[in-house]
Amino acid sequence: MTGDRKPLYYGWIVLGAVVFVMLVASGIRAVFGVFIKPIEVEFGWTRAQLSGAAALSLFVLGAVGPMVGWLADVWGPRRVMLLSTIVLGVGAVLASFVDHLWQMYGAAGVLMAAGAGGLGIATTSTIAARWFVARRGLIIGILGGAMSAGQMLVIPFSMVLISLYGWRASFLWLGVGILVLTLPIILGFVRDDPAEKGLKPYGAGTAAGAAFGGVKDERRVPVSEAMGVPAFWLLAVTFFVCGYTSNGLVLTHLVPHAAEHGFSQMDAAQALGLMGAMNIVGTIASGWICDRFGRKGPLAFYYGVRGLSLIFLLYVWNVPSLHVFAAIFGLNYISTVPPTTTLTANIFGRLSVGALSGWIYFSHQVGSALGAWAGGAIFDATGSYSWAFVSAAALAFIASGLSLLIKEVPISARPSPRPAPQGAAVATG
Repeated sequence: MTGDRKPLYYGWIVLGAVVFVMLVASGIRAVFGVFIKPIEVEFGWTRAQLSGAAALSLFVLGAVGPMVGWLADVWGPRRVMLLSTIVLGVGAVLASFVDHLWQMYGAAGVLMAAGAGGLGIATTSTIAARWFVARRGLIIGILGGAMSAGQMLVIPFSMVLISLYGWRASFLWLGVGILVLTLPIILGFVRDDPAEKGLKPYGAGTAAGAAFGGVKDERRVPVSEAMGVPAFWLLAVTFFVCGYTSNGLVLTHLVPHAAEHGFSQMDAAQALGLMGAMNIVGTIASGWICDRFGRKGPLAFYYGVRGLSLIFLLYVWNVPSLHVFAAIFGLNYISTVPPTTTLTANIFGRLSVGALSGWIYFSHQVGSALGAWAGGAIFDATGSYSWAFVSAAALAFIASGLSLLIKEVPISARPSPRPAPQGAAVATG
């Protein structure tokens, strides 16, 4: 009978709203590259000067992670999302009025990056952890897929806007668009906690809830305490390797590496497009796998496959083999996000995942920056990217082994030192 049908769990509505916001925000943050050439034409700024704004943006994106994650834990993710949306929108609007290089650095390199960072995984993982116990991996996989999908949709849309109206109007419409479209959605549908709707986290009564979502995790674990747990460092180090091998090395240097081996710009662009499409599939599939088969094993497998794919890249010989690499690496590109974030939530509790994920994500961005620099430095020193990819493959294999050392035990279940009985310290002569 239709009258017996259960109402839709409100957490799914929250998830839909957050996915839309992430899709728009991640796309707008990533558009700067398509603005470089028209800005060069107008101002005569060098590629290095404008690339500096892009580099600053990447650093700020990671650096704000710990702060916005902590604010999401303390204030609630809804407030952080509202503030971050305003910062991102204002940054894009201001970018449309710049006349000096320092203004571009401030608008695109700082404000837009800070706003996008507040709408990234450090904040949205807090939503996933608070609203979902069962299917946590799948939910985080969907959020990761939203980030990739946003870049695939918004970047081409921005290119069309620039061709029709110019770069200034494009920045303006993107800024106004995110304010008009996303602020009402956050206000209308996003809620910090199931208790606001008189609900419990999804799956709280299941076996997963008994293991990871019970009352024992209803406290915030400070970073100082988390640093005393080996799992925190293992998660941070492995995610550092993720950033080094993906955003840092491959995303930055795949196109010039392909050119060095006789591939055209179009060949490389098609490979990147295929990689982006496979990102979505791989991330959502990773979340589904983690929910059914655990998290440590898949995480170790992903890093192992990443190492093998980087070695395979050295032997790519034609366009089809380049596309095979792009498909494999794309499936693996951010598949590490669901197990890493879910492990963080399961070990440290759903009320601590924002701040701790922020720090772990910061290590990812440090790895990204170092990977981007190391790839260029190794190429300058050797005339080839071969040693850069070999060293990255070695790091991926090391991360695979380190992943297996993570103990997925809730911090509330770990033994704590027992205080000595009163008077026990008094020695008798």
